[in-house]
Amino acid sequence: MYGGGDLWYLWAMDNFLKGRLLFVRTCLLVSVLVLVLMGILTIYVVGNPMETSPAGDAAQYAGYWKKQVAFAVVALAGFVGANLVNYRRLGASSAWIYAVVLMLLAYLLVSRYVVQLPFAPAGRNNVYRWIEFHPRLPQIQPSEFCKLAYILALAWYLRYRSNYHRFRALIAPFAVTLLPMMLILPEPNLGTVLLMMPIFFTMLFVAGAQVKHLVLVALLAVAVSPGLWFTMRPYQRTRISGVLLQSPWIREKAEKSPLVSKILVGGRFTERRWKNDWGYHLIRSKFAVASGGLTGYGLGRGPFIKYGFLDERHNDFIFSVIAHQWGFCGCVVFLGLYVILTAAGLEIAAHNIDPFARLLAVGITAMFVVEVIVNVGMTLGLMPITGLTLPFVSYGGSSLLVNMTAVGLLNNLGRHRPFTVAPKQ
Repeated sequence: MYGGGDLWYLWAMDNFLKGRLLFVRTCLLVSVLVLVLMGILTIYVVGNPMETSPAGDAAQYAGYWKKQVAFAVVALAGFVGANLVNYRRLGASSAWIYAVVLMLLAYLLVSRYVVQLPFAPAGRNNVYRWIEFHPRLPQIQPSEFCKLAYILALAWYLRYRSNYHRFRALIAPFAVTLLPMMLILPEPNLGTVLLMMPIFFTMLFVAGAQVKHLVLVALLAVAVSPGLWFTMRPYQRTRISGVLLQSPWIREKAEKSPLVSKILVGGRFTERRWKNDWGYHLIRSKFAVASGGLTGYGLGRGPFIKYGFLDERHNDFIFSVIAHQWGFCGCVVFLGLYVILTAAGLEIAAHNIDPFARLLAVGITAMFVVEVIVNVGMTLGLMPITGLTLPFVSYGGSSLLVNMTAVGLLNNLGRHRPFTVAPKQ
């Protein structure tokens, strides 16, 4: 005999497996499950390495894997909820969801610049990104929820529009994109801001906007970027200019020229500070990746795990740990899981004739692709260090909940039969 909980579980699993594109959705869910398990395992070995050293700092990460397991359980509830809801009703409510998230972002902005508000404490380095109801409860990061709320709102707005061959028709969706960016950047949170523009261009392209208009918008963004550059704080500039400062020639020019130094780092550049401060994480991340070689040191092994040479290795730089453990071959397999996820998302979009569903699937898939490219790129020195997490793998409750909810929506979109104008004869 089955209990009530067992019956609900069996009904839910049967409900998720029914419908269209069963093979595609199975590949999607299996790849996500493996990524989540790899993330938990990597976070575990970061805090409990197979080889330990008195000089290491593993103890501070020792219990993080338990929290990540708890986050995964909550994220599973988000996945289930996203499958049970009618996605078109969710679209109809997307403007309200988007508005609530914007209010939370504005709440953080007020707490930072106007008056200290309850539940919005200053984080490390005076960062205001989280809402905390109690020290023992997980923090909520509104900017993470903004990504999915933004995709929902933009997909719903674009679903039946057919006038994007005119440039002025891009103003409204651009405003929908720009508003959260203006609220998120002062937190500061450069990673989420950089994530939104590629999603914006991808969804507009699928909606029917002309390429020449999108190129024009991109050129306008490049034209105004110098003004934004000089409004950034020095440490924000160094995260972006760090890609250039890897070149010894550019570092030499910056050290000799006060003007070049001012532009790149907002002050005086020195080689010593580059190695010990601005480029510290980047240099060590690249060493960790390169030291993995072809096959890596193995699970929980290697100097960067044993001695704790790399900070934030459970979060922003978790890919460096994966490369250090498993080498190039392991990275190929690991990134192949994201390729499967991307292919499944695009397949779901391609087989759905509902414009809203198609745009939503494309937006979610674009979100995952950009996050992976930016996170992996920054560990290799190819992209700025923005603090953007690796989907399903990096430590963090808000990120995992949003990503699992997004996968639940993809599965929801894939299993429902697209509507037709007339009933089947």
